[in-house]
Amino acid sequence: MNIRNVIFDFDGTLADTASLIVTTMQAAVSRLNLPPVSDEKCRATIGLRLTDVPETLYPGKSISGEHFAETYRSLFYELKPGFEERCFPGVHEILSYLSDAGYGIAIASSRSHRSLDEYCRSLSIDGLIGMIVGGDDVTSGKPSPEPVYIIADSLGWIPEETLVVGDAAVDILMGKAAGATTCGVTYGNGTIGELQEAGADHVIDRIADIKVILHRPVQ
Repeated sequence: MNIRNVIFDFDGTLADTASLIVTTMQAAVSRLNLPPVSDEKCRATIGLRLTDVPETLYPGKSISGEHFAETYRSLFYELKPGFEERCFPGVHEILSYLSDAGYGIAIASSRSHRSLDEYCRSLSIDGLIGMIVGGDDVTSGKPSPEPVYIIADSLGWIPEETLVVGDAAVDILMGKAAGATTCGVTYGNGTIGELQEAGADHVIDRIADIKVILHRPVQ
């Protein structure tokens, strides 16, 4: 089938937010008196819902995901003014291209809906996005296909006509579970190996290369 719609992850795909996320996560670990973890381990959790992070950082330990998420969000808004908000190179251009060409555009992120709204407005991409689904909009977060299904059901999209674009394995697994075509980006928080192991249909180094995928003949 031809691709008619594109669902983007946010952190590490559209916006460069890793420094703020890792700094906030380390501050939450300290505030909650949890055992120290490396920045690399914190960065590897980007893409998960905050409530799911403690289980990943501290497997086997009983840590309240809700309490961790509340602490993180409080610290996030304290620390956020000290960080520059920016999209990755080419993001505004590809979103404008897709919009002008008639493709449906949505965001499926593990970030809260409120935070996504704020970021999209501050980065001036809100007018190009047809729908946002945050981590607090779903019962099951990535890699569950639920975010894709919610967007498809709400906008009348067919998953098989949709391209899911993300920087992490959970994005690829989410898209594949929903029956969508998947595309991993190498400039974010995941590695090429992780994207390939998850079964990405395409892997690109620049977001502009989405055009190449869209214009390939249907097999």
